Amino acid sequence: MIRNPVNSAMPDRWAREWTEWVRGWWQIIHVGAQIMVLALAPSSYRKSQRRVLNRHIYLSTAPLLPGFIVLSTLVSLIIIRIVVATTLTYGLNQYALELLIRTLVLELLPISVALFVAVRYSMPQGKSVRDMRLRGELNAIWRAGKDPARDELLPRVGAGVFAILTLATISCVCTLALAYLNVYGFKMWGFASYSRSVGQIFSPVVALIFCLKTLLFSLAVALIPIVYMPQTEESNFKVVNAEIMVLARLLAVILFVEVLSLVGNYY
Repeated sequence: MIRNPVNSAMPDRWAREWTEWVRGWWQIIHVGAQIMVLALAPSSYRKSQRRVLNRHIYLSTAPLLPGFIVLSTLVSLIIIRIVVATTLTYGLNQYALELLIRTLVLELLPISVALFVAVRYSMPQGKSVRDMRLRGELNAIWRAGKDPARDELLPRVGAGVFAILTLATISCVCTLALAYLNVYGFKMWGFASYSRSVGQIFSPVVALIFCLKTLLFSLAVALIPIVYMPQTEESNFKVVNAEIMVLARLLAVILFVEVLSLVGNYY
């Protein structure tokens, strides 16, 4: 009996893909745990290490901050105007503020910040780390008696977390201010009602879920592109394939966290 080579190769290919899938997630969890332990160790914040960390924090936040704030402000202003005009048309203006805060602040802005930082900072830095591994620089650092996870990975991960938390905080404050101005105008008489409405939306449970979601987004964006290193060679196709695999895993985690937050907020 002659076996079909295509059919016989399918289980082997599935086994390799499954093994690579499990190995990739284990690598992310294992190296990510090491980074978290190093982040809590006082020895990771020596003077030389703080200088590297400060440089990465600047690179991850300062160049991104003006562009993202302008872009998020314009998009938020457009959405706010559409929602306010629509609710006024249908006589539902009393629900405009709650709809804006739940849509923009709770859902859209955190995921937008996560994707923006991932594309502009974390993924380029992850590619830089993978290039260092291919050139043997990480092994050279290890042979020199240093720790590449502490000296190269930790500053990049810490900077990514800081960038997302900073951009999310500033953009949410700007959006809340825009929502007030569009609903009440440049008058202070509506501040008490506005504060009460925001406080009712941000109940302890919702506020906790919002903070946890933003923190998990920041950890996912900072860790996955930098610590996940697919087995690739130095060819254009392999490099592009590696970037796609990193992005796919990152989007999967972001989607999973977003679904959990929606379940926690509305069920």
